[in-house]
Amino acid sequence: MEKQNTNFRASLPVRKRVAIALWKLATNSEYRSIGHLFGVSNSSVCRCVQDFCKAVCTLLAPEIVHFLDREKLKDMADYFENGWGLTQCVGAIDGSHIPIIAPLEYHTDYFNSKGWHSIILQGVVDGKGLFWNVNDWVGQGGLYPVCTKNICGVNVGYYVLGDSAYPLQNWLLKPFPDNGRLTPEQQTYNKKTSRARVLVENAFGRLKGRWRCLMKRNDSDIKLAKSMVLTCCVLHNLCESHGEDFHQDWNTSSEEPVLVIAAQDMEEECSEIRQALMRHLNV
Repeated sequence: MEKQNTNFRASLPVRKRVAIALWKLATNSEYRSIGHLFGVSNSSVCRCVQDFCKAVCTLLAPEIVHFLDREKLKDMADYFENGWGLTQCVGAIDGSHIPIIAPLEYHTDYFNSKGWHSIILQGVVDGKGLFWNVNDWVGQGGLYPVCTKNICGVNVGYYVLGDSAYPLQNWLLKPFPDNGRLTPEQQTYNKKTSRARVLVENAFGRLKGRWRCLMKRNDSDIKLAKSMVLTCCVLHNLCESHGEDFHQDWNTSSEEPVLVIAAQDMEEECSEIRQALMRHLNV
């Protein structure tokens, strides 16, 4: 992000450029207000935000938000089992709408059922509330490397927990649909998996609480808006892993996410995995 001085003017120090970008992400203030606060032009504010997000997405994101390897998958499965009694679980998945201004092209593709334009942030968090997958569909071929464990007579691989909006997969387990006729065992399964799934809901709350550009309408172009979303997820992981304070008054309730998922339920193939886990949780 460092720029060279010219014969006409000195460049902004890197610390100031980073501060300007962080202020934009944390407050979503207008460029004019930020420029007045830091004593720079509107165009300088815009360039600082673009350069900072590009640097984070290029250099930090691959190191901080990445698919878990074999060793980390095992560690995370142990973490979930020790904390929530969920064998083979390695994360929780959820999504949320990020308000944006209507793009000039294909604006109807971004118009959601609630009546405004948005992009969908889908994330998977680990047992500590850190994102290890953002906006990628993790189920291509299942969660690899495959490591199965026999649970009540069924070989169960690693899986993540989702809510009822997601399709049932052998790597993605969701609650039994509450039709008013759930058995006590199914209710126990829903209750215990729901307690663990709160992790991802809390992660989204803390993410949006710190970075207000995800709560208010983002008036940047669609490319920069997507870059800002990923940047905020990276910064979230940094803040959480370093134990940064989070004030509960920052938290605001978010809307119920609406997810568009192409895959369909694989009930016949996957229901026995959910049934096996249900039996295990009721022992």
